[in-house]
Amino acid sequence: MGNLGLTEMLLIGVVLLLFFGPSRLPELGKSIGKGIQEFKKASKEITDSVNVDVSDTKK
Repeated sequence: MGNLGLTEMLLIGVVLLLFFGPSRLPELGKSIGKGIQEFKKASKEITDSVNVDVSDTKK
């Protein structure tokens, strides 16, 4: 996946603004942020669990 330039970011922003409207954009951003945070938390828990299991089998 390539890097997004300023033009592409502005185009995505305009499309989101047209699609969702200005009143829904903050709510949408907050929801996406919470989703990313939960995903990172779950992936860290899984990684920690696997690391514990691997260290238990080495003993």
